[in-house]
Amino acid sequence: MSLTRSAEATASRAADSRWLELLARAGFIGYGIVHLLFAWLALQIAFGTSSDDGDQSGALRTLSAQPLGKFLVIAVAVGLLAMAIWQGLEAAAGHRAERGKERVTERLASAGRTIVYLYFAWTAFKVFSDAGSNSADNQEALSGKLMTSTGGRWLVGLAGLVVAAIGVGLVIYGLKKTFEKHLKTGEMSPKTRTLARRLGIAGYVAKGVAYGIAGLLVIIAAVNYDPKKARGLDAALHTLREQSYGTFLLTLVALGIACFGVYCFLQSRYRKV
Repeated sequence: MSLTRSAEATASRAADSRWLELLARAGFIGYGIVHLLFAWLALQIAFGTSSDDGDQSGALRTLSAQPLGKFLVIAVAVGLLAMAIWQGLEAAAGHRAERGKERVTERLASAGRTIVYLYFAWTAFKVFSDAGSNSADNQEALSGKLMTSTGGRWLVGLAGLVVAAIGVGLVIYGLKKTFEKHLKTGEMSPKTRTLARRLGIAGYVAKGVAYGIAGLLVIIAAVNYDPKKARGLDAALHTLREQSYGTFLLTLVALGIACFGVYCFLQSRYRKV
């Protein structure tokens, strides 16, 4: 038990690092930029003008193609890595203000965020090194390999179920305004607090819808043995566009994702780190 407490104390001290806090706050800015570009790609899909992968990796490639783009991508990668380290430490020893089940839930959520931030940091490093091919094609190829066996199809279906559950969780998280407890609302003006609330609700709900559709498509791909449907967020956005009023619905999702991008900028200033 003393060894566990010692490890938690070490992780807690590391989480209190001033440099780690600054890098994590910078990471929120990078995360916001990626989501604004992601929203732009979603809008292009909505109006049938997109030629790039409609997800965060496509957004990073779009950023990389701009003047000083390579520098910006590596800066985003470093910030996301700092965010992953911060959330990893929070998962290991953080959320001391909560007690019992609530603390366990928050630490599990931090573990999930760690995985997400690590994935995006890794994607950014791949884009920086020009090693990242179209992520949707990569997902389709991986799904195709896994579906060659019954066990693989079950694994793909389980992955889709997890992604869909994350989508539902994001929608609930946004609608319940749970995100507010992680913000320094006491330091906000009433107008800023209202803005943060509205951006957070719209952003989390929009992301949840996109992830929910992506997960559902992966499940359908596993059931029907159709790897082409297992293409992640890119396929989810294209599928949404193909529905009745698809352009309108996808435009709303794109605007919601843009709201999340702006909300990330507010997190950079007001997030409890």
